[in-house]
Amino acid sequence: MTLFDVYSLYPIEPVRGQGTYVYTESGEAYLDCYGGHAVISIGHAHPHYVQKITEQVGKLGFYSNSVENKLQLELAVKLGEQSGLDDYQLFLVSSGAEANENALKLASFHTGRSRIIAFRGAFHGRTSAAVNATDNEAIKAPINRNYPVTFLDINQLDTVRRELERGDVAAVIIEGIQGVGGIHVPDADYLEALPELCHRHGALLILDEVQSGYGRSGKFFAFQHSGVRPDIITMAKGMGNGFPIGGVLIAPEIRPKAGMLGTTFGGSHLACAAGIAVLDVIAREDLVARAQVQGDYLMQAMRQTGLFTEVRGHGLMIGLQMNEPIAPLRKRLLFEHHVFTGSSKDPNTIRLLPPLNITREECERVVEAFGEALVTS
Repeated sequence: MTLFDVYSLYPIEPVRGQGTYVYTESGEAYLDCYGGHAVISIGHAHPHYVQKITEQVGKLGFYSNSVENKLQLELAVKLGEQSGLDDYQLFLVSSGAEANENALKLASFHTGRSRIIAFRGAFHGRTSAAVNATDNEAIKAPINRNYPVTFLDINQLDTVRRELERGDVAAVIIEGIQGVGGIHVPDADYLEALPELCHRHGALLILDEVQSGYGRSGKFFAFQHSGVRPDIITMAKGMGNGFPIGGVLIAPEIRPKAGMLGTTFGGSHLACAAGIAVLDVIAREDLVARAQVQGDYLMQAMRQTGLFTEVRGHGLMIGLQMNEPIAPLRKRLLFEHHVFTGSSKDPNTIRLLPPLNITREECERVVEAFGEALVTS
């Protein structure tokens, strides 16, 4: 048997990690400025995280959601306290795509409608409804194209208003910061206008914080850089620091009905132990504030190099745009300077998504590596 060919792979295999570094079998160290698609939030092999998961797997790794699981409630309480959204309801799942799938389904249940407004450059996942709300026809099979979705440009309120006035929209779904699309940040006043506009026309507002959430932007959720209060918030990636877990936060006025949503693996004992450990570390080490401080430094330092046409983002969710494709630069950074970075849908934009506990010295090394890689290009 062979593996199904999904991604083109770099010929590097990390076998262990520590903090912001990963290591190969031969002991070569790589500075991780990508966090495995923004998943590594508290660093690799954090001692508290390892301890919580190890203790839990020695007790009970899994049982179904047909019985009580007090870890789910502990996770919900801590999440509410740290995010400031303690009046929301939490539905636990196993991935970001599953979170968005359920959010879209919930909006359709609640409104009785089926049309969705999404945005150009959006990425919401690869499952059926989520992929249909993703602006990438290449990853949509014919079976995925059964949902009515209208794509608009972000930061243009009049186009959203016109579509909502038709009276058939179930939800507007928007990323707190577009990740795969190239790190594009919605204007704060644009986001703040969306809830009232949606509610006036009977639609819900869904904030996709799968990549931008959990402190990465310098706020717990990226939408909190504005004053918006979404109806539904989706999250995953940094929520489990590598253990598969996702969640849907649902405003209190949206009430569940029996059988409306369900999951087998969502909210398992091990997943909750991972999620609790992540929140513990974020709070104890003040990682949300640290993400803002280190992100501000990185963006300012990158701007001062004069190497990029634009530096975008919030906190440690950073996009660096050039006038040419970034693929050669990423290869030089990886093979010559041992720095992992990320690509995006925009071939000219490189993404930086390091663990939130990256140090100032490591940030300085990143800036230096970029300068050296571009000078030798």
